[in-house]
Amino acid sequence: MNRSPHRPRRTVPTQLAALALDVPPATVRKWASRGRLTRYGTQARAEYDLDELFALHDKRQAAAPSPQQPTSS
Repeated sequence: MNRSPHRPRRTVPTQLAALALDVPPATVRKWASRGRLTRYGTQARAEYDLDELFALHDKRQAAAPSPQQPTSS
C-alpha cells in the first residue's frame, strides 16, 4: 500500500469491513487468518485498514466475470 507517512491509518471493525466487501464477517476473519487482509486492533477487537479493504474490493471486482449484455432482436 502506498500511504503518505503523515496520513494516519483509517481502520474499521470486522462488521463494517464485511459490509464494505459485501461478504459475511466470517469471510473477513478467514481472509485475515490466511494473510489476505492485515488485522489491526486488539485481541478483543479486530480492525482492518480501509485502504487495504478498498484495494481488495477493486481486485475482486476486476476478477469477477462481467454480466452478460442482453442481445437486441
